[in-house]
Amino acid sequence: MANQTQSKQIRIVKASGETELFAESKLRASLKRAGASEGSINSVVHDVTDRLHEGMTTKDIYSRAFSHLRRKDRPTAGRYHLRMALMEFGPSGHPFEKFVGELLKAEGFDVEVARIVQGVCVKHEVDVVATRGDRHVMVECKFHNQPGLRSDVKISLYVQARFEDVERQWKKQPNHGEKFHEVWLVTNTKLTTDATRYAECVGMHALGWSYPSTGSLEQLVERYGLHPVTCLTLLNRMQKQEMMRQGFILCKDVLEHPDALRRVFRNPARAEDVLQEARELIKAI
Repeated sequence: MANQTQSKQIRIVKASGETELFAESKLRASLKRAGASEGSINSVVHDVTDRLHEGMTTKDIYSRAFSHLRRKDRPTAGRYHLRMALMEFGPSGHPFEKFVGELLKAEGFDVEVARIVQGVCVKHEVDVVATRGDRHVMVECKFHNQPGLRSDVKISLYVQARFEDVERQWKKQPNHGEKFHEVWLVTNTKLTTDATRYAECVGMHALGWSYPSTGSLEQLVERYGLHPVTCLTLLNRMQKQEMMRQGFILCKDVLEHPDALRRVFRNPARAEDVLQEARELIKAI
């Protein structure tokens, strides 16, 4: 068995291919954020460290922890699955755009998703346009469906260039000169240091996994209870895709439209189980 002292000396492989020393504290923190009890945390940590070995991947560690939670506590497992659940919005990025729209609605914005906006030079398909009072926001969503990928500075530069073209056109519109125009870059993964440095320099609001330190993507999900439907552990990949095709983006959508869910599942008992899991996941927030 690998005890805590030994596990600290074991190098693991991240999704990016980089290696780092295994940190039990990180595993405990991620489980705690998911709402796991102290007993569950200790049980998962014991299960993981008991099988920890040199060169083990972070994906394997996650899979072992997730499987353990899923057997014991599905709502907690669903919340622990959040990062991977966001990646399951693929292969297209459109469900993620709708998800970002829901986050902005929770922040009090009026939202339009996938809108064609005229710039001075060309037309742009903007992922989300959001307004609140005198704030007019252009939101670009960068979706990744593989762990280890980051949004780099080239994306920040691209988004800023599009925004400048759109903003120049916006300012030509009647009564628009008084509005405060903003550009947001939202990604479901991490941003590189250069990407965030550039965003801060030009006044772009960047939002991603663990960024910013206060009000990051996962923190907003927890704050507003906007866990994606892909968090539900009773659904397989095909069922999740079908749910999204039917317009389900969030777990709360399942609760608000139970009849539509029952039409997706031919087995009424299975539909009720999914409803119960969604109910428990949201209730536990």
